[in-house]
Amino acid sequence: MMNYPPGPPTNDDTPSTASPSTPSASPAVRAEDLTVVRGPRTVLRGLDFTVPRGQITGLLGPSGCGKSTLMRAIVGTQAKVTGTLDVLGSPAGHPTLRTRIGYVTQAPSVYDDLTVRQNLAYFAAILAPGRAASERRHDDVTRAIADVGLTSHADALAGNLSGGQRSRVSLAVALLGTPELLVLDEPTVGLDPVLRRDLWNLFHDIAARRGATLLISSHVMDEAERCHRLLLMREGRILADDTPDALRTRTHTDTVEAAFLHLVDEAIAADRTQQKETAR
Repeated sequence: MMNYPPGPPTNDDTPSTASPSTPSASPAVRAEDLTVVRGPRTVLRGLDFTVPRGQITGLLGPSGCGKSTLMRAIVGTQAKVTGTLDVLGSPAGHPTLRTRIGYVTQAPSVYDDLTVRQNLAYFAAILAPGRAASERRHDDVTRAIADVGLTSHADALAGNLSGGQRSRVSLAVALLGTPELLVLDEPTVGLDPVLRRDLWNLFHDIAARRGATLLISSHVMDEAERCHRLLLMREGRILADDTPDALRTRTHTDTVEAAFLHLVDEAIAADRTQQKETAR
């Protein structure tokens, strides 16, 4: 769990979704015919997409549509993956990617019997071992705790925190390192609106000032408006891969949620038509 050291969040309620500096021509993630089969079920069905560098790409869709499976495939922890999946120019899961990718799972990855500060100090020592790096580790830990709004809980045991606070500890751990790609699986679940706003400000700062790429999953459609680009998923397939503005224009709707529902209706109609043709 690693990330770029960010600058301070802005005070705006909604971060700008204007694209940051022009990303590299080579995408951070490139998938062709990406398929994952789990037992009798095909979880991901021949996906083709790219994730541009230096931007926030939102991965949106209902629970169970395959978002977490796709993220695990990207970070190299998903079994039975077929097709092509290149991440930062290497095959997904390649050993050289371990320090270049940060991953935050839905379940908080913290030690309940350690304090917030001790959790971060432990992971910071793994990232930057040795006495020579002790001052930098201390600064990184203090900054990461502040980034997620847990300064007042720094000396509290992680096991005594609320679910939302424990998730923030896990995110703080990810903010210790300096990866080029940060993969966040529903990082704002259970958080209050103010903290959600502050975290999205932080995400935009990481992308704009540090040039990192963020892939953030959510099933909350209003968060889609905060992304530079969107991958909309349904039942293991990509319904759309475009910017929020382009999706609204394409579907003649006012919100990304309305655009998503429009695309779902189109997909359902297409499935029914195909089923009728197959039955003939």
